[in-house]
Amino acid sequence: MNRNSISDIHQAIFSPLQSWAEQSTGNWNLLVGAGFVLLIVSVIFYYVCYRMIGQDDERTSKIYLKSSYCMLLAIIVCDIIFPKEAMWTIFFMFKYSIAILAGGTYLAIRYRRDFS
Repeated sequence: MNRNSISDIHQAIFSPLQSWAEQSTGNWNLLVGAGFVLLIVSVIFYYVCYRMIGQDDERTSKIYLKSSYCMLLAIIVCDIIFPKEAMWTIFFMFKYSIAILAGGTYLAIRYRRDFS
């Protein structure tokens, strides 16, 4: 199969997911539930890593700024990858879950590097 543009690739990846989710309400609820669980786990992970880094000072403010930068990059990449026309609310939740997870991962890596 020959792919000529990015929209063809998006169609090949997200069209089967959309058709699967629309087959039954159970599939739709499973997709929403998985996104919500990912969001809750990401927020908890970020909060734990945030508390491990410590209070705001000269050193930690730069760490938090770079963590926010990682979150911004994750949001931009997800905006490029996820489709905007179909199931955008679910992908909105996944986008921010991935962004928070990326920020928490940066904090965890930085904590391990600084205190190991």
